[in-house]
Amino acid sequence: MAEPKWVVEVNEKLKNMVVASTEISQWKKRSIYKVPACITDLNKKAYRPLIVSFGPYHHGEAHLRPMEEHKQRALVHFLKRSGKPLESFLSSLEQVVEDLKNSYDPLDLKWQKDSRGFLQMMILDGCFMLEILSSSAQSYEDYAYNDPIFSSHGNINIVPYIKRDMLMLENQLPLLVIEKLVAVETNNTKDGYYVNKLIFKFFSTGVASDMGNHKCLHVLDVYRKSLLQERSHGKTHRHHRRRHRSRITDIDDHNIPTATQLYDAGIRFRKKKSFSLKNISFKHGVLKLPIVLIDDSSEFIFLNLMAFERLHVGAGYEVTSYIIFMDNLIDNDRDVALLQSRGIIDNVMGSDKAVAKLFNSLSNDISLDPESDLMVVQKQVNKYRRQPWNAWKANLMHTYLEIHGLYFLLLLL
Repeated sequence: MAEPKWVVEVNEKLKNMVVASTEISQWKKRSIYKVPACITDLNKKAYRPLIVSFGPYHHGEAHLRPMEEHKQRALVHFLKRSGKPLESFLSSLEQVVEDLKNSYDPLDLKWQKDSRGFLQMMILDGCFMLEILSSSAQSYEDYAYNDPIFSSHGNINIVPYIKRDMLMLENQLPLLVIEKLVAVETNNTKDGYYVNKLIFKFFSTGVASDMGNHKCLHVLDVYRKSLLQERSHGKTHRHHRRRHRSRITDIDDHNIPTATQLYDAGIRFRKKKSFSLKNISFKHGVLKLPIVLIDDSSEFIFLNLMAFERLHVGAGYEVTSYIIFMDNLIDNDRDVALLQSRGIIDNVMGSDKAVAKLFNSLSNDISLDPESDLMVVQKQVNKYRRQPWNAWKANLMHTYLEIHGLYFLLLLL
C-alpha cells in the first residue's frame, strides 16, 4: 500500500529541514506583514490605504488606481532631475531583489515569480515616495504650479492622505529601496542616515531629532523610533489603549486607577520636557508624562504601530506599553480634561469624550509587558497611593481647599 501523499510531503520536508541558524536568518528578513484577521476585524479601515498603494499588498486595488498616473509622472521628473538613466536605478535594485522580496511576509506567488514586474513596482512606488518625502524639504520648480500632487494645493489637500497611507503596516516599502535610489541619485554621497532624517522631517511638527545610525526597516519603523527618541523642544506627536478596570481600591500592579482617582489620592501630574514615549516617571507623588497630540489620524497610526510591534519579533513593545498605560489613566472625559489641564494631552479632536472613546477602543486584547519599565512606574504609583499617610494628606488638602473656597465665595457675596 502506497504511503499517503501528506506522509510523503512531511518526510520530504523532514529530509530538507534547515538548521536553526538558517531559520533565524530567514525570519530576520521579514519586516512587512499582512495584518491577520484577528486584528483587522476590530477595525478594518485602520490598515487599508485610502489613496495610494506602496508595495504589493494593495497594488492594483480599484480605489487606488488613479494614483498610478501620478506615480508615472513623478518617476519622469525624478529621472530628469537626477540626470541618471532608469537602467542605473534598475541595476542597483536588481542586486538586492531577493532581499526586497523576502521583506514581505507573505509574498504572493505572482510577485515571487515575476521579478521584473516586482522591480518595476518597487521603482515606481519608491520614486513616488521619495518625491513626496523630498518635496517637504525643498520646493521643486519642475512641476507645474497647478500639479494635483506636487503643488501647494496638493500639499494641503492630497499629501495628508498620502502621509497617513505611508504609515499603514501593509503599505510599506523596504527602506532599502529608498536608500538605493538615493545612493544612485547622489553618487553615493547620501546614505541611510539622510533617508531617516528626510522621513522624520516629513512626519514631524518642526522638532529636530538625531536618528543617529539607527538601521530602520521602513517608514513606519522610522516613525516609531522617532517617537521613542529623546527630544526636548518643539511640539508633539501621537499615540494610546483600553482595558477593563475595577473600581475597587484593591487593584493589582498590572493596573492603576484613573487619572481623577489618582488625583483624589493625592498624586499630581506634570508634563515632561522630553517628548519620548518611554520617558514616564513617578517620584515624590508626582507622575510625569510626555506631551501627546491627539488628532483624527491618531487611531490609525497607533493601531498600525501596535500591529508592527505585535508581528515583528524583536521590535519591542514600547509604544504598546505606552498606549496601555495611558488607557489605564483614561476612562472618561474628566480624566482627559485633567490631563489636558496639565498640558499632557494636546487635544485637536474637539471634545474630551471623543479622546476618551479613542483611548478606550484602541486595544482590547493586549496587556502590559511584565518586563516593561512602565510596570515599575505602576508599582511605584500603587505603592504610594496605598500608604495611609498619603491618602490622609490628600483628604486634608481637599477639605482645606473646599473650606477656603467657600470662605472666599462668602466674602465675595
